[in-house]
Amino acid sequence: MDKIIFTGPMGAGKTTAIAAISEIPPISTEVRCTDEAQALKETTTVAMDYGYFTLEDSSRIHLYGTPGQERFNYMWKILTKGGIGLVLLIDNTRQNPLADLDFYLNAFDEFIQETAVVVGVTRMDISKQFSLEDYTNHFLRRGQIYPVFEVDARIGNDVSILIHALLAILQMR
Repeated sequence: MDKIIFTGPMGAGKTTAIAAISEIPPISTEVRCTDEAQALKETTTVAMDYGYFTLEDSSRIHLYGTPGQERFNYMWKILTKGGIGLVLLIDNTRQNPLADLDFYLNAFDEFIQETAVVVGVTRMDISKQFSLEDYTNHFLRRGQIYPVFEVDARIGNDVSILIHALLAILQMR
């Protein structure tokens, strides 16, 4: 089973991205926020999101979204088990999206080293505080090179580009 993991901070678009491309109504564990996170959004994922996507060769890619809140990080290890790669979504409207990027790259470092990662930056139409070049330069300062794309998590084609880019990287390995 080919399994791709979607991760990133709460509100970056993981649930939305999976819903935009899944061929089935996604399974979601969204619940109403009851803590300080409710100031950011009404609901949050507490366990996972799940959907699937069929490639042109008829192979099925299973899509799993992690909870974005660090307090649910015990699910991250569970969900990455058997995964082939990571789609990291970063919300460009957050106070410090580069710090979010660093946090998730560090948190998933072992998984990324074993597989691959692509980064999708959401909400760039709302906030231009960082450009794709800024993200690329940030990777270079970290001594890393990762593909980064501007995406709208609501648009299936944008999500498809992330998945196909990740699969292309994996084929080169």
